[in-house]
Amino acid sequence: MERVYVIPLRDVKNVPRTIRSPRAIRYIREFLKRHMKSDEIFLDSSVNEKVWERGIQKIPSKIKVKAVKEEDGSVSVTLAE
Repeated sequence: MERVYVIPLRDVKNVPRTIRSPRAIRYIREFLKRHMKSDEIFLDSSVNEKVWERGIQKIPSKIKVKAVKEEDGSVSVTLAE
């Protein structure tokens, strides 16, 4: 199963500036656990680089990802283009 999601990161901007990027990564994982019904989420380095692109304080307001669920139940996530 393959899906493309636009994950809003607006809510993460309400946390202190020094923890925004790590919190955004955790939020992406939680979002995909909820929507893909899986506990094993593997984020590609491109997703991590996109969130950290402008540093720890200035995260993007949204991110577009492609999630692919494998037969064993794990989900691999890459940056959608």
